[in-house]
Amino acid sequence: MVELTGVAERMELTRPDPIAIHRNAIFAALIALSIVAWLVLIWQGAAHETDVRMASPSMGLGAPLFLAVWLAMTIAMMFPAAAPMALTFHKAQSARRKRRQAFVGTWVFLAGYLVVWVASGVAAYFGALAAEAIATRLDLSAPTSARIGGLILVAAGLYQLTPLKDLCLTKCHTPMSFIMTSWREGTLGALQMGTIHGAWCLGCCWLLCAIMFPLGMMNVAALATVTIIVFAEKTLTWGAAVAQAVGIVIFAYGLLIIIQPQALPIFHG
Repeated sequence: MVELTGVAERMELTRPDPIAIHRNAIFAALIALSIVAWLVLIWQGAAHETDVRMASPSMGLGAPLFLAVWLAMTIAMMFPAAAPMALTFHKAQSARRKRRQAFVGTWVFLAGYLVVWVASGVAAYFGALAAEAIATRLDLSAPTSARIGGLILVAAGLYQLTPLKDLCLTKCHTPMSFIMTSWREGTLGALQMGTIHGAWCLGCCWLLCAIMFPLGMMNVAALATVTIIVFAEKTLTWGAAVAQAVGIVIFAYGLLIIIQPQALPIFHG
């Protein structure tokens, strides 16, 4: 009997943990989606490398295609940094399922997160159209347009140093704290949680995304750099210091473009 009990205990210890399996599957899915999104962006950038329209804020695209590109950018740039929050949400839901409480899939949380970023894409598209219309009406020269881009970079750099940026970053940096303070019950609650987290994430990163307009929306090097910055800010223990250092660099680069417009990557004199 003792021997059988020991065998049973060993079998229990070697049995795969379903929670760990699900967690790993979610993490792999997020990374896979991010990789696919990156491949789409790289392909899109290479396909239109010589298209001057791609240097414009709207990239010369209609609303559906612009939003598709924006969604790909969101998944590519934000999902790696959002993974810890998604995994923490899954862990909390798994604990509830163990207690035989209602379980909600992590995809609901991520859907709420994406709703916020798609809405921001709609705002970005109409903002891009308005900027292009104003530039055409005022007949802005290339140096003037570049200097406006420099001002966007200066604003983004300064925002990195503000208390609001620090507050949003804190909300994104501590997943368990967010889960404990923003918990909502049920499917609708999970959707609301994803939306709330998406709003904090947008508040943290919106100007880092805005600098892609002057740098070039299909500038893969700039996209990769911003992705690394976002990931470092949100996942490293010294993320706040990263945000401040990046703010100083972006601010300095914006000043350089204001003084020397040709320093902008998409400058066409």
